[in-house]
Amino acid sequence: MFVIIGSIVVLVSVIGGYVLSHGNLLALWQPFEVLIIAGGALGAFVVANPPAVLKASFSGMLGLFKGPKYGKQDYVDLLSLLYDLFSAMRKEGLLALEEHIEDPSKSAIFSAYPRLIREHHLIDFVTDCLRLIVGGNMNAHELESLLDVEIETHHAEAEAPALAVAKVADAMPGFGIVAAVLGIVTTMSQLGGDTSRIGEHIAGALVGTFLGILLSYGFIGPLAAAMESRVQEDGRAFECVKVALMASLRGYNPMVAVEFGRKSLSSRTRPTFQSLEGHLKAAR
Repeated sequence: MFVIIGSIVVLVSVIGGYVLSHGNLLALWQPFEVLIIAGGALGAFVVANPPAVLKASFSGMLGLFKGPKYGKQDYVDLLSLLYDLFSAMRKEGLLALEEHIEDPSKSAIFSAYPRLIREHHLIDFVTDCLRLIVGGNMNAHELESLLDVEIETHHAEAEAPALAVAKVADAMPGFGIVAAVLGIVTTMSQLGGDTSRIGEHIAGALVGTFLGILLSYGFIGPLAAAMESRVQEDGRAFECVKVALMASLRGYNPMVAVEFGRKSLSSRTRPTFQSLEGHLKAAR
C-alpha cells in the first residue's frame, strides 16, 4: 500500500509542478524515448542476471504490494513451536526429536502450526539446526559459527534481487542520456528546416533525460530499497531461531530460551512477554 501511495505522491508532485508552471503535458509524451530507455534497461537487466534472480526480482517487486511475510502472529507461532521443541528435548531427550525433524509434515509438534509448515526455508533451517544438535555432537561455539554462515548465505541469496534492481536504477540516467543523444542526432538532421520541428526534437531529447532520472530516483531506486528492507525484516525469523537455539543449547530452560529469541525481533513484530506467556500457558 505504501509503495502505491509513495509512487502516486512522486508522480503528482513532479507532473503537477510541471503543469502548474504552465508546462504542456503533450510535450512529455515521447513513446520512442520510453522504448529506448525501458527496452535498453530491461535488456541489460536480463543480460546481467541469471533466470533465478530475474524471477525472484519480479516476485519481490510484486510482494511489496502485499503485507510483510511474517506478522506478529507468525512470530508467536514460531516462538511457540520452538518452545514445544525445547520442552520435548528437555523432557524426553535429544533422540525424541528425531521423529519430528525427519518429516515435519507428519510431526505432531510441527503440524500444530500449519502456517509455518508452508515456509519451507524456515522449517528446513529449524530442522537442520536440530539435526546438528541431535547427531552432530557440536559445542555451542561451533554451532553458532555454522549458523551465522548459513544465515549470511541465505541473506545474500535473498538480497540478490534487490541488488539487481538497484543496479537497474543506477543505469536508468545513463539510458536517459542515450535517448537524449539519439534525440539530438535526429535534431541535427533537421537543421535548416522548420525551426518549430527542431524545437520539438530538442524537447523530445530532453524528455529522455528527464524520464531516465525520474524512473531511477523516483520509482526503481525506491523499489530496490523497499525490497532490501523487506528481506532484512523477513530475515529476523532466522535470527530468532538461531538465538533461541543457542540459548537452549547453553542450558536455559525452554521459556527463557524462547525469551532470548523474542528479544531478537524488531519492535514492530515482537509479541509482548505477557501475550506470549499467556499463549504458551493456554496451549499447554
